[in-house]
Amino acid sequence: MDLKLPIQIIDELSDGVVRARGELDLACGEIRNVRYEDYDVATQGVPAALEDYEFSLGILQNGTREVEFRVEADAVSGRYSLTATELLELKGRAAKLFSRAPG
Repeated sequence: MDLKLPIQIIDELSDGVVRARGELDLACGEIRNVRYEDYDVATQGVPAALEDYEFSLGILQNGTREVEFRVEADAVSGRYSLTATELLELKGRAAKLFSRAPG
């Protein structure tokens, strides 16, 4: 099954956040097509490599409802993904999120 969902990615820093949008592949947990908002990776580097980087999270939305989940950020490659455990949990939470009418 080829199921890719649009998500928001938030990289938490000590003094702020870096926001991005991407596509989560529910088959493998990889996040692709990441597009940062008001952040230039070419000049500033990937957020996960910054000295004040703390963690990353993802947000999946259906109308006004949303589900937050932990995202793994690779400081070297700049890639985002979910662990197998997080992906399995998210699949159950996403099924509930999308089985209800958007609120």
